[in-house]
Amino acid sequence: MTTQIAVRLPDEMVQFVDHLVAAGEAPSRASVLEHALAREIRRRIAARDALVLAGLRADPELTVLAEYAARLHIGLE
Repeated sequence: MTTQIAVRLPDEMVQFVDHLVAAGEAPSRASVLEHALAREIRRRIAARDALVLAGLRADPELTVLAEYAARLHIGLE
């Protein structure tokens, strides 16, 4: 399900979004904003996870797993 919303943005941001669409880098204004919000959600989840992990005692097995995971390309962008 999707919900249509109205958003006010500074002119410079709208020009940037419109440039991406005109250049064929995005199919629509909505897709640009959706992609940006998805990236922000991932950033906040990663920041929260980093805080949780920073509070844990060092565990050699988790360190090895974290180093392995850091090398994986999971194509989120």
